[in-house]
Amino acid sequence: MGSLVKGVMIHESLLIHDYATPSFHSSAHSLARKLRHSNLHIGISFSPSLPHNKVSVLKKMATEYSFDCFLLDDESSVDGVNEIALSWGGIGGKILFLVPSDKKVAFGQLSNLGWIIVVFDVEGAGACESSGVVCISKLEELPMIICASIRKAIGDGVVTVGYIMKPSREEDFAKRGAFPMNPSPNGLMFLPLTFELPLQSQLQLVDIVLHKATDEIISVDLSGSPESSNRITFSAGMQELQRYMEQDSDCFAIDPLDKIYPVLDRLKIQQILLGLDALNKESCRAIRGPHFLKVNGFNDPDLAQSLSEAKLSLPSIVKPQVACGVADAHSMAITFRVEDFKDLNVPLPAIVQEYVDHSSTIFKIYVLGEQVFYAVKKSIPNADVLTKSSERNEVRPLLFDSLKSLPTSTGHSTGADSIKTNVNSFDLELVTGAANWLARKLDLTIFGFDVVIQEGTGDHVIVDVNYLPSFKEVPDDIAVPAFWNAIRHKFESRKRR
Repeated sequence: MGSLVKGVMIHESLLIHDYATPSFHSSAHSLARKLRHSNLHIGISFSPSLPHNKVSVLKKMATEYSFDCFLLDDESSVDGVNEIALSWGGIGGKILFLVPSDKKVAFGQLSNLGWIIVVFDVEGAGACESSGVVCISKLEELPMIICASIRKAIGDGVVTVGYIMKPSREEDFAKRGAFPMNPSPNGLMFLPLTFELPLQSQLQLVDIVLHKATDEIISVDLSGSPESSNRITFSAGMQELQRYMEQDSDCFAIDPLDKIYPVLDRLKIQQILLGLDALNKESCRAIRGPHFLKVNGFNDPDLAQSLSEAKLSLPSIVKPQVACGVADAHSMAITFRVEDFKDLNVPLPAIVQEYVDHSSTIFKIYVLGEQVFYAVKKSIPNADVLTKSSERNEVRPLLFDSLKSLPTSTGHSTGADSIKTNVNSFDLELVTGAANWLARKLDLTIFGFDVVIQEGTGDHVIVDVNYLPSFKEVPDDIAVPAFWNAIRHKFESRKRR
């Protein structure tokens, strides 16, 4: 096994424009975000002759992203290596240095010290074919070069996980150490995928893909067959990714796109949850989904009868059938009277769901492969509290966006004893059995669901299911290794098949 890349140095000219008022290149911040939590040493090099205003801009960026800054002169670059060695200590591997094409010769001597020189040239790889040096034409290509270099040193002992999701979600995972480029203890290396570059060249470096495809949904049409994949329109980039994985059996998703379709449809999930009844025993508390009814319109004269036949009483909670991926998927309402449904401002078709009294306590369940974790969070008050609040404030129905804020009641707080009783009633064995059942039924590796415990009966009611949750309520030192193990196990089991 060769020496791994343990440090990355970037020449300052590739990050900032050469203007009177220095500013960063458009892709500089994006690259910095991806490298910040890579578990590699990251540095920016600059010349002693660089103007003070540029140095200030560079140091500001270095502070923001926890990078280091080093003086590295073109003419005596070997001397500057000593300072880097003192600062980074015995990093136990090689340093990859990204330089502009006009500095290729000046810094080329560093290759004699074991550095890997990568040249930024707008003409790309073709400009370096005769010199044997690696060239890139876009900053976005640098993570690919880093991962390829590490893969070359380790060989088949490392599994490369390509991941794609929106930047805010990526940052949330990365800052907790979940996406290292420097391989994890169980041999995973994470490569950020981008639709700004040809996917084929990126996926040739990838063994398995982690995606949050719901971030790439353009539209959802639930009017067709429930089994039809045509109901969901993904972005052009996600469609290309899906086609590639269907054609190349060596590259596959941890959870294929077709496996996440049920969690996009609240009706489908409710129907699946009906199967939980097979897990219940007469002598024990039950785990189940809530009673529900699909409605295509809110002005149906027979709505009251339909609610009664579905075992639904008021108040009820009303949710769009589309569970995620579109702007109004989380626009919900709590209705207190049948009259509240008239012209209700919730997207149709909708699901009317049983409102379960649960002492304002919700259990967030996270399934990471074969491991199940949970966290306890405060939730919406019981129905009687909401009803009194609604009558007092003359607000009917109660509209809210579940991603932004949940309904509360002024002047009411759930007592600590009530929450403690609810927590003590939580049956982890029952929930774990349901988690394993859902994992088999949905054929998903990483997912989550929400459980509330019904007052009086003690029933554990699953009120929501979602794919690739953040699991941020679970401590990082527990959740992240479990996350890695789930991915590694899925890779190995798929390879065995």
